[in-house]
Amino acid sequence: MTAKPLSGWRVLVPRGGKWGDGVAATLRSFGAIPVVAPMINFASADDGPALVNAMHELSDGQFDWVVITSATTVDVFVGQGAKIPPGTRIAAVGETTAAALSLAGYQADFVPVVDNSARGLVKEWPKTAISGRVLVPQSDIAEPNLVAGLGRLGLDVKFISAYRTVGVPVSDAVRADVASGRIGALLVSSGSVARQIAAQLVPLPETTVVACIGPRTAFDARAAGLSVDVIADYRSADSLIAALVEYASPGSVE
Repeated sequence: MTAKPLSGWRVLVPRGGKWGDGVAATLRSFGAIPVVAPMINFASADDGPALVNAMHELSDGQFDWVVITSATTVDVFVGQGAKIPPGTRIAAVGETTAAALSLAGYQADFVPVVDNSARGLVKEWPKTAISGRVLVPQSDIAEPNLVAGLGRLGLDVKFISAYRTVGVPVSDAVRADVASGRIGALLVSSGSVARQIAAQLVPLPETTVVACIGPRTAFDARAAGLSVDVIADYRSADSLIAALVEYASPGSVE
């Protein structure tokens, strides 16, 4: 019987919920032992009335586009009972977010094909839609690249803080397992996770593999002081795990 490519690997999964459960299940299918230890969580926006007002403006048809950059934002929309009128088009940053929108009863009108990131969304933005008002609900710590990029295209962009990203301390047991090298790989799903790893788990053993969910996250991880070993081609959980599997496979080039 052929050994699975990640047999014997203990892999830190830094998020819980549906994302963490799905990643853990996929890792097990490749023989890994997932260690689910959420390092970030999401809380209500500081300025709740501003968010409620933005949702009212959206439902009134005051925006030509609404840009959704994460499944967490979709959850916020569901919680707010957000109504997106037929005349407002929806842009999703990637296929994963588009799928979350679909499950919530919303349909994405535009998803970047080449690069599922804020940069890709701006670069591939429809040339026929370079005017009008755009609502961009994001985390309170989201970088301004998306808003600035859409603004440079000539769009009237309104940013609203939809939720706060907060750090979650890992247990002493997880910290000890990382320090000892017992956990051999860390999945980095966002810049926020990278910064929590740097704050809570550094210094990492030299043998620990740091795997990032795309070039932008790898950039953020390096900026946080982490050495990056694996970079997924696409910003999706499946691509991240596939990249780790490739790295772990015999004959792979490191």
